[in-house]
Amino acid sequence: MDSARIGIVTISDRASRGQYEDLSGPAIIDTLDSYLSSPWEPVYRLVADEQPLIEQTLIELVDKQGCALVVTTGGTGPAKRDVTPEATEAVCDRMMPGFGELMRMESLKYVPTAILSRQTAGLRGHSLILNLPGKPKAIRQCLDAVFPAIPYCIDLMNGPYLECDEEVIKAFRPKA
Repeated sequence: MDSARIGIVTISDRASRGQYEDLSGPAIIDTLDSYLSSPWEPVYRLVADEQPLIEQTLIELVDKQGCALVVTTGGTGPAKRDVTPEATEAVCDRMMPGFGELMRMESLKYVPTAILSRQTAGLRGHSLILNLPGKPKAIRQCLDAVFPAIPYCIDLMNGPYLECDEEVIKAFRPKA
């Protein structure tokens, strides 16, 4: 079985300049490692909060690297340089607003400022692009909420079959 390629994009001015270590990208990789029992390969990128650069990175991961799923972290807040949702919308054919809605609902259980988060998701070609918040703890909380729907979403787009470790997380697929 071929391994699924999954793009991991950290969007951070300071981390991209080397001012601090990126903890969020590795947190996504660790989380996906715990979820997935089928083979997969992370394709990692670290970029600054620049919309054209984010768009270019998302396009490259989907169109050239063949990632069935691209997960971003950072750039989803209300600050002027937080442009990840705009970059995602610019490169997607269709948006999947339910992912952002569910992640905000989940995050509101922990912090009242979750309402300030603008993360979203969309489809480009045969790929799902998902925006996560920037904090490692929030990444796991949000992925725990939305990941059960992701393997089936990728199935519907004729992507690779993602199998989960059911002891960690159960993917939902309708009974045939």
